[in-house]
Amino acid sequence: MGTKGREIVDLDVEQLIAFLNRAFADEWLAYYQYWIGAKVVKGPMKEAVIAELTQHAADELRHADMLALRIIQLGGMPITKPQTWSDLSNCGYHAPDTAMVKEVLEQNIKSEQCAIATYKGLVDLTAGKDPVSYNLLLQILGDEVEHEEDLQAQLEDLESLLESVPR
Repeated sequence: MGTKGREIVDLDVEQLIAFLNRAFADEWLAYYQYWIGAKVVKGPMKEAVIAELTQHAADELRHADMLALRIIQLGGMPITKPQTWSDLSNCGYHAPDTAMVKEVLEQNIKSEQCAIATYKGLVDLTAGKDPVSYNLLLQILGDEVEHEEDLQAQLEDLESLLESVPR
């Protein structure tokens, strides 16, 4: 990292790198959760849900890239061993074992809610102390809020569809 770029960070940079690496782990697990969910999901509205999950997977991968670059800018090293992602993750991984649309949507909503809380904490931490990380984290937070809204809308549509089916 550039000397002046590090000087403008009014935080413990090593601690910030550790927090960013935890978020980096979350993003990789979220990417895989969305990606595999899009491959195995089944049930009503499957095609619409696949499209949503595929888009969200691409967003999570982009977030991982953004975080890796910031970690490197700060003089750190992004996590290099995927097997440590689960240990460091804030939000964990929810396997789509039944692969049913409703379960997959609910799992991903839960993950997005955790991501929103995580990024809100990081935004608060960096506000006024690290403008570069703050702006990056604010952008990711906005995406995570949008993801939660998208998934909740899909779940509401599914529930409406299921209620309209004659029994």
